[in-house]
Amino acid sequence: MPPRAYPTARQKRVGIELRKLRERAGLSGSAVAAFLGGERAQVSHLESGRYGVSAERVRRIAAHCSATDKHLVDALASMAEERGKGWWEEYRGVLPPGFLDLAELEHHATYLRAIQMLNIPGLFQTEAYARELITSGVTNLPTTDVNARVEHRVRRREIFDRPNPPKFEAIVHEAALRMRYASVDVMRAQLNFLQEASRWPSVTIRIIPFDTQITGSVDSMLYAGAEIPQLDTVQIDSAFVGGHLDAEAQLARYRALLDSLVAISLDVDESRKFILDIAQRM
Repeated sequence: MPPRAYPTARQKRVGIELRKLRERAGLSGSAVAAFLGGERAQVSHLESGRYGVSAERVRRIAAHCSATDKHLVDALASMAEERGKGWWEEYRGVLPPGFLDLAELEHHATYLRAIQMLNIPGLFQTEAYARELITSGVTNLPTTDVNARVEHRVRRREIFDRPNPPKFEAIVHEAALRMRYASVDVMRAQLNFLQEASRWPSVTIRIIPFDTQITGSVDSMLYAGAEIPQLDTVQIDSAFVGGHLDAEAQLARYRALLDSLVAISLDVDESRKFILDIAQRM
């Protein structure tokens, strides 16, 4: 079986964690390959997500690496067993892989926390607002591509239609509410929808007003909780840093950042009123 050309972020994560187990055990890739009865390249492909790996093989590798964290091994085995393709796979070859990885990340998350400094969170963007953002950010994009990006963004909200949707806490800066990316009518409709979304049972939206002091620079980001904390993921959205972060120190840093921003943001009821007031004043 040839290696995967474009492994998903989740497939890569299984490989990353297997590599961490091997390195903690002080084993070389060649040593694990010999144990599996294969070549060194096979282990390289497994650890990069380019080769699939069965739950049984995950457990064999973990045992060979003397891994003692049963919850981690069980979680990795469960991830390795996933065979179904999510709705986002319909867009493979149409949208950049990062779009698909984001939808996959949100789909599998047990909870989500986000910081948005300049835009309305993607999960709560109206079609009209999303279209304006996409067309203003990417010049000369074909209409079919624009339509696919807008459709994909709106479909990501399907996670809230599940019987037990993930809890989602969004911290949004006032700048994101006031930035005029579109006409007054589009912006007003967007703010009204955000205010409506804040009343969904699994959604919490908090606003940071302009006059609230923030210590240090803050990037927009998404924190996706996994079955166990070691498998949490941070997705960064900025002009200078991108991609997924998963090192324990990085996860701890962003958990602390989110908690600190919650402490200085308006409470839920104040935030709803704040959003509505801005919409009515447009």
